[in-house]
Amino acid sequence: MHEALAATAHLWPPVRRGYRGFHRAAAILKNETGLAGRQVRRRLDGLLGAVRRHRPDDDGGKLAGATAHFLKVTASYRPGLFHCYDVPGLPRTNNDLEHLFGSNRYHERRATGRRAASPAMVLRGPVRLVAATATRAGVPPRPHELAPADVHSWRQLRRELDERRAARTSRRRFRRDPQAYLRQVEEELLKSALPS
Repeated sequence: MHEALAATAHLWPPVRRGYRGFHRAAAILKNETGLAGRQVRRRLDGLLGAVRRHRPDDDGGKLAGATAHFLKVTASYRPGLFHCYDVPGLPRTNNDLEHLFGSNRYHERRATGRRAASPAMVLRGPVRLVAATATRAGVPPRPHELAPADVHSWRQLRRELDERRAARTSRRRFRRDPQAYLRQVEEELLKSALPS
């Protein structure tokens, strides 16, 4: 073991420098001091600027790829990275949300035996997901919570669900008897085209 450490001793200083920067970024995002989102953003931008200026080029490119990847991933997450510091109760990661969807998918698979989403979930997903989440919460809703807060958006959702159901029914009718379905559509078109 000592021989291996001695043989790779020249490789460790750039690795230590690189990890020092990564750990500083993690500490900034952890935000133990409770800074506002604007201040956290400013501190992280300063660190990322220093990382860009002092990229490890002298190590033969071994850490340059890792540093470039770190900068690229950080830039891609940047737009939504700082909201959690300004909004109380907003989680820093989306793990809870992913768990919610994964849990729903697990229960749906268990109930239906399907690997893919069931047709009912595809058809009524916006309503079923909310209902399944509320059911698993174990707290029954109070009567005033069942009433729609915005009647217009509730009617719009009902209309979209009815349109999906009608399209699905039409596809089923067509698959059962294409000739009869096309004849019925043709009759409806002729009725609407003829003057009354």
